[in-house]
Amino acid sequence: MDADAFVEEVLGRPAAEGVWISTFSEGQLRERVAAIDPGLPLAGVPFAVKDNIDVAGLPTTAGCPDFAYVPQRNAAVVQRLVDAGAVVVGKTNLDQFATGLTGARSPYGVAESVFGGGLISGGSSSGSAVAVADGTVVFALGTDTAGSGRVPAALNGIVGIKPTRGLLSTLGVVPACRSLDCVSVFARDLTTADRVMRVARGRVRDDPWSREGHRELIAEPRVGVPESLDFFGDAGQEKAFSRVVGAATVDVGPLLEAGDLLYRGPWVAERLAGLGEFLASHPQSVLPVTRAVLETGLKFSAVDAFRAQHRLQELKAATDRLWERIDVLVLPTIGTTFTYDEIAGDPIGRNLLLGRYTQFANLLDLAAVTVPNGFTADGRPASITLFGPAFSDETLAMYARSLPVEDTMTLAVVGLHLSGEPRHHELLDRGATPAGTARTAPCYRLYHLPLGAPGLVRDASGEAIDVELWQLPAAQVGGFLAGIAAPLSLGRIALHDGTEVTGFLCEAYAATGAEDITASGGWRNFRARGAT
Repeated sequence: MDADAFVEEVLGRPAAEGVWISTFSEGQLRERVAAIDPGLPLAGVPFAVKDNIDVAGLPTTAGCPDFAYVPQRNAAVVQRLVDAGAVVVGKTNLDQFATGLTGARSPYGVAESVFGGGLISGGSSSGSAVAVADGTVVFALGTDTAGSGRVPAALNGIVGIKPTRGLLSTLGVVPACRSLDCVSVFARDLTTADRVMRVARGRVRDDPWSREGHRELIAEPRVGVPESLDFFGDAGQEKAFSRVVGAATVDVGPLLEAGDLLYRGPWVAERLAGLGEFLASHPQSVLPVTRAVLETGLKFSAVDAFRAQHRLQELKAATDRLWERIDVLVLPTIGTTFTYDEIAGDPIGRNLLLGRYTQFANLLDLAAVTVPNGFTADGRPASITLFGPAFSDETLAMYARSLPVEDTMTLAVVGLHLSGEPRHHELLDRGATPAGTARTAPCYRLYHLPLGAPGLVRDASGEAIDVELWQLPAAQVGGFLAGIAAPLSLGRIALHDGTEVTGFLCEAYAATGAEDITASGGWRNFRARGAT
């Protein structure tokens, strides 16, 4: 195995902002790769680990610098993967103490979704999801208490596995709600996720929450969808979900009520069981929004906890009756999407909306698999999650592979990726197909940058610019994005007909001193006039 090639492939690309908290050095990675037995099932496969899961030799911060410690050994699930030949690249960013679903609650910065446009990456496993989606690693570990292994998958167009509680050991994981926590797996496809799960799962003797179980694989599962759902005014997400066809409609009211117990009931107090002393002794070390969420646990009594447990048992019984009619329940992973600016306007309320269709799963002891479901008309990623009873993981994965989901996004190309231009082959190599030409809204300026490429900058005084439209497979978006160097990035581009698509934009700072070629109307026209 070529250790130098491994390091160049993994560390040679520009690191996206807000993804990594710490990484092993080039020398450490070379040494580890050189020692791997090539016959191991995951030999030389790079992976990332959320920074609330222990990796020997790297600090575990849980998104809080003052909380950091350096573990002497790997978490049990990490060790299983390392023993199978996989290589830990580093530790990834998260919502502090795994409290949040936005990706906006970290002192280590924020990681934007790979689809750009200021879209949140989702939390709390934000860095792990982006590291997979942008192609830096093949898979990543996250955690999932309320949806942290599914919401980031949805917002980055990848697969997220929230296994049955205890199927992957949480030994060596900083607890959020210890009785509910799961280790989750992110991958770009279900085949990779399945390979990882087969290595990582299994009972760990020293982990009191670890467990094993078995449920027969159902080759032709009975599928259900909700009778009604709230998409919070997002017609695009509603239309995307309408593509899902179920044989039965079911009432998901008991599931949603159970989900409300997680943050509006006494389970939030369980977060204080592990963090209460640190919060009391280091109040200024915790972000205000994180502290506000954790401190709501102080208002619940032991009586409240028992009452909630009694109600949850009733809701579990109602959910069990659901599995008498169906084997797989399909829900949208999230009802709508948000930008970081939108989250800032209502950080707690919008976080609750993101968890509406995820946060009941662990309370009700369900397994879940999240897969992409194409895009909305305005280019936002859509996603669905399949739910089943505990230990139905293999049935969910098998059914997920059979789903005919929409898997392309529209990409506006403005410069060197235009047909006939030097980098156009990068689109063709990733399976992109032409979708016509268009013009932007008259609010952009085009610059000839010193590096020889054009840069499109949004400017109210601008004009309409010619673009090409291409359909890019969703699974290829992250890898394509990884090859785009600053000051260029993907973002939202307004077209002349009033719609928006994802496309190439340039940071405004790069236009300083660059030649303004807006009057040409587009890069082709500029080139046709003899420019080199």
